[in-house]
Amino acid sequence: MLELIVSKRFEKDLSKLLKSNPRLEKKVEKTLNLLIKNPKYPSLRLHKLSGLGENYSISVDMNIRIIINIEDGKIFLLRIGSHDEVY
Repeated sequence: MLELIVSKRFEKDLSKLLKSNPRLEKKVEKTLNLLIKNPKYPSLRLHKLSGLGENYSISVDMNIRIIINIEDGKIFLLRIGSHDEVY
């Protein structure tokens, strides 16, 4: 099983996001659980970001994205927010 490493920026983004929309908490939790079990699970829509090193994007829902970096069996959670906020 992969290990999640949470960045300070991700924590700050998540806090802001949940403050404005508390109902997203369960969706984020479900997304992260799927990510740990199988990063290639279809609903995550994992794709590599161009020009940003080894960073990838996954979808929480149609609007919310999580930017991650996968390295040495660890998943680094870098950002979370709307498409416009994280790109």
